[in-house]
Amino acid sequence: MNTMSKTVRDLLKEKLDQLQCHFTWGPQKEIIDLDDMVYRLQDSIDLNLKYKARSYNQLAFVNCLQGNSEEAIQNLKEAEKILRENHKDAFERRSIITYGNYAWVHYHMGQLAEAQSYLDKLEMICKPLTDGPRYTAMIPEVYGEKGWSLLRSASQYYEEANKCFEEALEKDPNNTEWIMGKATALFRLEAFSGTQENHERNQSVKYLRRVLELDPDDSMAMVLLALKLRECKQKEDANKLIEQALQKTPDFPYVLRYAAKFYRKEGVLEKSVQLLKKALEITPHSAFLHDQIAMCYRTKLLELIDNRRSKNPRNPEFQQKTQLFSQCKYHFGMAFKHRPRSAIKSQLDFADICVRNGEYSNAKEIYSELLKLEDIRPENLQVICFRAGCFEQYQRRSESNSMSLFKKGLKVEYDSKERKKCYEKLEKWADGKLCKDQRDSTALGVKGLLHQMDGDKPKAIEYFVKALEIDHNNEEYLSALCELRLSIEEH
Repeated sequence: MNTMSKTVRDLLKEKLDQLQCHFTWGPQKEIIDLDDMVYRLQDSIDLNLKYKARSYNQLAFVNCLQGNSEEAIQNLKEAEKILRENHKDAFERRSIITYGNYAWVHYHMGQLAEAQSYLDKLEMICKPLTDGPRYTAMIPEVYGEKGWSLLRSASQYYEEANKCFEEALEKDPNNTEWIMGKATALFRLEAFSGTQENHERNQSVKYLRRVLELDPDDSMAMVLLALKLRECKQKEDANKLIEQALQKTPDFPYVLRYAAKFYRKEGVLEKSVQLLKKALEITPHSAFLHDQIAMCYRTKLLELIDNRRSKNPRNPEFQQKTQLFSQCKYHFGMAFKHRPRSAIKSQLDFADICVRNGEYSNAKEIYSELLKLEDIRPENLQVICFRAGCFEQYQRRSESNSMSLFKKGLKVEYDSKERKKCYEKLEKWADGKLCKDQRDSTALGVKGLLHQMDGDKPKAIEYFVKALEIDHNNEEYLSALCELRLSIEEH
């Protein structure tokens, strides 16, 4: 390629980087499970959902990442056609993301003139909408679509998605699309123990109620609200909402799966499995459904494991237990088959089933793979470290490995339940060691770390000094001590 064409390409790339579309919104192929994303997007297209253009737009992005640029162009043509049909009066506002995606796909195909032609279209559309960038406009439609895209991508983007919906709602407060987006982002964030949203767990209720005020037939809002009301002990209202949602959309898999989750939490396992299997017939690749089915079987399994009769191979309870182990492993396995990066919980649950069944090598393999993951939510890293640490402590009888993993989980600066559990494990272990031998340098070092994490610098220094009196050249203790003394001097 000659210098001139390189310059043209570089200049074009600078313009493309200014766009608001899937190619500039963060999640790339290193972060998302592409095959799973294709299944999920295809499911939403096949179900003929109201916001089909959104799915085609994101599918174009995923196809381009996988090298299927021609297919990506076809996806964008479908998105454009649907937007023209459904948003005649607001087509230009709605097309900003689609045209941005077109420009990027043509750029990746080496079709620079076509890419520039879409930039020209964007400049014409955006000029009357903004005084800001030439090729985009930060309007509610752009913020809202970005929010939904991030929600679909990976859990580490939920906070950013939440902010996008806030921005969209500032200028368009009664739009149910953005209110439902905000409610969904909050609903998911409230489930993570370390988030601010978890400490105010009912913010999503306000937004779900608002959706139903504006659109009383929204069955998705009904099932999500029912799950939140159940948490608030308002079970009668929750039950009514679930029944109502199932009456309105008895064959809608997204409603079926949340209704099934509700019944599982209520202990009505047969009903839950029945709904999940019905949804699985409609969307057979759904990782969520497999995970929920496995959780139902696991509940049955854990009850059976405690039954004395399940220990004897001659009893039917033993056969039932064997079958449940197999069903749990199959469905948890299917839940992460195409989601090795994002289905962390399913993999941890699979490993736990393996441990309970004495399959330690399978469990070790899962933990080893999970510990290699990068760019994941901090609480996910902490739960991996905690579970893997427990496995090393109890199954593999490795004190050094288990304490190393608990320390790794503790050092992730994020206030989750798993971090507290790592702290408690280290504290109990160190106290037990020091009861037997007050000169155990490893235990003294752990106590130093715990005091450091608590912000008690003088006590931390005291323990690290004691540890270094025994283990003179330990780099970890020397580094910690140096850092603590510097921070005291600075203050």
